[in-house]
Amino acid sequence: MKSVIVLSIVGLLLSSGASVADDELYKTKNCFACHRIDKNHLGPSFESIAAKYADDKGADSKLAQKIRGGSAGVWGPTPMPAQTQVTEAEALTLARWILEIK
Repeated sequence: MKSVIVLSIVGLLLSSGASVADDELYKTKNCFACHRIDKNHLGPSFESIAAKYADDKGADSKLAQKIRGGSAGVWGPTPMPAQTQVTEAEALTLARWILEIK
């Protein structure tokens, strides 16, 4: 019983640590230059992006590709430039973090 409780606590700590790390990642990778969590800026809010792709099973890969390769015409006339400074792994982490926003 004790080991189950310890494992549960460790799991919670690890999962919350990942969220904090992802939250910091978007700040260091230039995302905040155009995006905000809950309101549109130059680009759509992360909440809007999460809502748009909520039912898309492959959304994390699609968004990761858009982060690295750029995108145009999805949210209006302003294009999203390619973020080549973001690695593939970081783009996937960012995409998954965005999709978890409610």
